[in-house]
Amino acid sequence: MLNFAVMTTERKVRVRFAPSPTGGLHLGGVRTALFNYLFAKNKGGDFVLRIEDTDQSRFVPGAEDYIMECLAWCGLSPDESPATPGEYGPYRQSERKPSYLKFAEQLIEQGHAYYAFDTPEELDAQRKLHPNFRYSHENRLSLRNSLSLSSSETATLLSNGTPYTVRMKMPIDETVAFHDMVRGEVVFETNLIDDKVLLKADGMPTYHLAVVVDDKAMDITHVFRGEEWLPSAPIHILLWEYLGWADSMPEWAHLPLILKPDGKGKLSKRDGERLGFPVFAMNWSDPNTGETTQGFRERGFLPEAFVNMLGLLGWNDGTEQELFDLRELVSKFDVSRISKAGAKYDFEKAKWFNQEWIKRTPSEALLPQIKAILNNHGIALSGFSEKKLRSVVDLVKERLTYVEDFWEQAQFFFQQPETYDTSAIKGKWNPEKTVFFQDIKQIFGDQENWEPVQLEKTFKDKISQSGMKIGELMMPFRIMLVGGKFGPDVFRIVELLGKDEVIARIEKALPNFQ
Repeated sequence: MLNFAVMTTERKVRVRFAPSPTGGLHLGGVRTALFNYLFAKNKGGDFVLRIEDTDQSRFVPGAEDYIMECLAWCGLSPDESPATPGEYGPYRQSERKPSYLKFAEQLIEQGHAYYAFDTPEELDAQRKLHPNFRYSHENRLSLRNSLSLSSSETATLLSNGTPYTVRMKMPIDETVAFHDMVRGEVVFETNLIDDKVLLKADGMPTYHLAVVVDDKAMDITHVFRGEEWLPSAPIHILLWEYLGWADSMPEWAHLPLILKPDGKGKLSKRDGERLGFPVFAMNWSDPNTGETTQGFRERGFLPEAFVNMLGLLGWNDGTEQELFDLRELVSKFDVSRISKAGAKYDFEKAKWFNQEWIKRTPSEALLPQIKAILNNHGIALSGFSEKKLRSVVDLVKERLTYVEDFWEQAQFFFQQPETYDTSAIKGKWNPEKTVFFQDIKQIFGDQENWEPVQLEKTFKDKISQSGMKIGELMMPFRIMLVGGKFGPDVFRIVELLGKDEVIARIEKALPNFQ
């Protein structure tokens, strides 16, 4: 058994988030970035962004900028990145291309890799003959490569410029064991692993070679990545060993999957489309198809809520606490609290996080978004002071699931109702109620103290004098002001609308009640 233990020599913690610029950033990818960030900052280390763009066929213009904007929105600022380079650059794999060939050749010289000259057509033919075909120790000597060919045949093919890939020569009848920070001891049988391509025909490395070479070059100490990469771990561990770097190999942590709401399988973009919730951090517009996929930001999530929600998908601090800001997550993050089991995604819970963070957020901090919403609905902000806007936000924000709900909950502060829900009122209306509201207009017009407590007292005193009941008049009053049976405290509404507007609304609404 090949048992690999990481050296315990004290090194500064360095982690990396290494996405491919191929499309929208899935919430699972953001969670990987978050856990990397939390671990690094908890340990006083560095968080590195590396763009893994070796697969040029899948490269999508604009995706790299999109990734960096997503991280910025979440508050996960890299210490090093293509935009903020440090001493370990470059930070795009495509710019590191010259560094990979020599390591591929080193592996060939050591007998741990070989040239494979099989054409795509030849490999397709093998797949048709063998439905479960995999290039491995079982068949490599019957295929066209430098193991099955003589050294002179291999040299001739190379000198003639015959296209080739470099494949790893997996050892036979061995096991690879290593310690995973999340899963404990993990063991793999090498016979079950195929001979992965390390260098493609275009000279670009595959993920397997590039990730090891780059992690070494960037002095990465810990690797946090999704559970789907666990089967690749023995390949990478053997490469660390074969290249002579075992003493500086990073520690491994394979994070649990984020599962569909029913727990059956990994959450995908398609699930979000089917069930009506976003799975990308931000809107992603595919330049190839023109299709736009909605993100959490555009759905109306605060970044604090999004990060809080992600932090608790597969991790907890061992207490009942659910609301954490980024600083608290950093201070409490402990790898031992990461679950091995997949985390079921619950969008209702995600919405709850957003509601709670909207409540927590000072209204002033929400004003830029609120102003944008009002502007989109054609409201001229010149007529509303910052103080009044803050007061309106204070009054309704506990009712918001998304910031965009502000318009639905507060539009009546900015425009008079066009319709009135009088269904519960009309059958009970009488001339005495009409007189009451004509009188209350006059009384409000003379009111000096325009504060909620005094306004409520004035209104109720008039009800007492009329001999009618509060319930008969309070609901009609609310409907006159907002158009329906909803909204916050009616006298806070009266206060914020102001004397002239309240009187105008009573005048406008009253004919609809008679």
